[in-house]
Amino acid sequence: MRTILAAAFVLASLGAATALADDADAAMPGRRAAPPSKEPWEFALTAYPTQARNGDNTTSAIAAADRGPLHLEARYGYEMKDSRSAFAGWTFSGGEALAWEFTPLVGGGWGPVRSFIPGFEASLAWGKLDAYVEAEFVRDRGEKTDSYNYAWSELGYRPLEWLRVGAVGQRTRAYGGDREFQRGPFVQVTVGPATIGGFWFNPGSNDQVFVGSIGVTF
Repeated sequence: MRTILAAAFVLASLGAATALADDADAAMPGRRAAPPSKEPWEFALTAYPTQARNGDNTTSAIAAADRGPLHLEARYGYEMKDSRSAFAGWTFSGGEALAWEFTPLVGGGWGPVRSFIPGFEASLAWGKLDAYVEAEFVRDRGEKTDSYNYAWSELGYRPLEWLRVGAVGQRTRAYGGDREFQRGPFVQVTVGPATIGGFWFNPGSNDQVFVGSIGVTF
């Protein structure tokens, strides 16, 4: 919870500091299917096939719907293998040369995870550089020892409009393995409404994990 409050404060401060910045068309990373200023409904579907060297191979999926600042998500296999969850949030945004977005989320999980799940998604973009963070607290109502904090973070660079590369880190229980914290490189390619990517955690180790991503917006 302290992480969530701290992130909200930092991003709000950045927004106030950049409100008078020069105009720029920054590309924002994250789950949203459309900018928070766009009123018509837009949707995004993304699948994440995952291969873990010493764990369970699985596939998770996320469906997002956006209308203006309203952000809705449905997730499968995200918090845990075969879990289901749904979220609603409201996006606050600002800045121009240094653009930012912050979306507090409230949701819940069912299936293997029975939980009330608060969280947030946040992003920054400055020229060709960007950062993205999402986090949630999974408080399992069945087994208290299964409660945990989940986090995914990216630091990206766009050498070309259609290419994004960078570093990624995560803390998850979605699959087996001995490492609670994982990190590695990633690459994403966008062609029209489709984005294909790969995230390679713990490269070269016995606990390495490859997460692919195949997404489309419409």
